[in-house]
Amino acid sequence: MRTQIVGLAAVFFVALGMMPGQASSHREAPLIAQDPTADNTDLYAFVSPDDATKVTLIANFIPFQDPNGGPNFYDFDPNVVYAIHVDNNGDAVEDVTFEWRFTTEVRNPNTFLYNTGVVTTLDDPDLNVRQFYRLTRIDGPRRTGTVRELSGRLPVPPPNIGPRSVPNYGALGGAIQQLAGDIRVFAGQRDEGFYVDLGIFDLLGINSGIIESSTSGFNVSSLAIQMPKSALTRSNATPSGPTDPNAIIGVWSTASRFATRTLTAGAQNHSGALVQVSRLGNPLVNEAVIDRARKDAFNSLEPTGDAVALDRVTDPEVPKLLKLLFNIDSPPAPRNDLVSIFLTGIPGANMPAGVRPSEMMRLNMAVPPTTSPNRLGVLGGDLAGYPNGRRVGDDVLDITLQAAAGATPLTPAFNRSPNNTLGDGVNDNDRPYLTQFPYLAIPQPGNK
Repeated sequence: MRTQIVGLAAVFFVALGMMPGQASSHREAPLIAQDPTADNTDLYAFVSPDDATKVTLIANFIPFQDPNGGPNFYDFDPNVVYAIHVDNNGDAVEDVTFEWRFTTEVRNPNTFLYNTGVVTTLDDPDLNVRQFYRLTRIDGPRRTGTVRELSGRLPVPPPNIGPRSVPNYGALGGAIQQLAGDIRVFAGQRDEGFYVDLGIFDLLGINSGIIESSTSGFNVSSLAIQMPKSALTRSNATPSGPTDPNAIIGVWSTASRFATRTLTAGAQNHSGALVQVSRLGNPLVNEAVIDRARKDAFNSLEPTGDAVALDRVTDPEVPKLLKLLFNIDSPPAPRNDLVSIFLTGIPGANMPAGVRPSEMMRLNMAVPPTTSPNRLGVLGGDLAGYPNGRRVGDDVLDITLQAAAGATPLTPAFNRSPNNTLGDGVNDNDRPYLTQFPYLAIPQPGNK
């Protein structure tokens, strides 16, 4: 059975292989594939497992970072505005936005080295290239709402260059910042926590007896923020329980660039209005649900415009491939079950009252975390996991594939084998997650 499961997962990725995508929204659309520093790869939203009074939001950018990628290691782009948005009333318009803006400083331009000696602190004089960020909160629409500064200039830890340069990377102090309002924030490199087998791109290399995570050994750049639940509700109060109308939020992340870039010899200037170039809510949507003709447009849309892609949710492509190649039956169109998962939230679980269908990650903040998480989330009987938000360890590939085949309580006639056993055989990350904020593991080191 395991060989069959891996083969079926390959069919799913064969469909993705026709597109320029390579994981959970990594390089998922033609234009953003050419712009990696603005490429939003994964989004997480969950009740913090070590403090159930708080919610953690994480957005990852810059996919497939080789730890040895020097001398110009992977940094946030100062010409990109990175953001996480929260809709707390179901109208598909952001009510709270957190924005990160970065600057880069070079201490000594007369060396090619990122660091000129061993780095032991964030302000170590041997750290030649340094990044800083400022965090703001916007209440109301992102471009016109009320802006509030949450921080002054905060340091970004350097990439994990290697054991000679940063011998004790995990001990670098100051990477996690405590802000007013009981908010913690982090911006920096982390281990790639999304695990998946992409071996089928090697001439459909399946049934080889080798099952491994293709993202193993790579890093990403993470933005993480943790805050009390009351900071995100429309009532400014902690939800009283899962049925409290204030308990459900929708979350998505974006990257925006300035409209005009002017190039001169050895320099460039960015100006004009901000233009959204990347967007992510639920994993794999732009990659496996949206057709190639609309991928770039989807990245530029706000959730209020998602009706243009409704047909790709109600009549998706992946179930047709499962039927064509493996004679696996899935629920017929229209797939209202997938509308619940991707566009509205699930009734009685994480669907807000009067919701406007729109693609974002829905989280019921009043569902408590579990001490024994199931990687299949809701499909595994764990209501604190995906698609009720997403934790760092949730196996979103297996969950999404099984949902595409109808193996959910929303379509019980198809919640059977083999539909409910589909997966890629990779069931955990190559590095253990942290038990505290920011939860993703420290980045893989270079020169190892």
